[in-house]
Amino acid sequence: MSLDPGVLLVSLMVSTVGAALFIYGKKQSRLPHLAAGILMTLSVFAPGAILPLVISALVAGVLIWAVRLGY
Repeated sequence: MSLDPGVLLVSLMVSTVGAALFIYGKKQSRLPHLAAGILMTLSVFAPGAILPLVISALVAGVLIWAVRLGY
């Protein structure tokens, strides 16, 4: 993991959103939110600053799609 300030900031933002989704999914027993929280938290280990953002955006898109389908 790089100690570049941009990479650290992106990692902090992505992991904060992932942790919030995980906690919400656990408290409300919502499987899509729980899974999205885990995936966003794991995307912190991706190299660079752009790849975690792309992974998180894809996970968020799938989460929105799953919630609209009624899961």
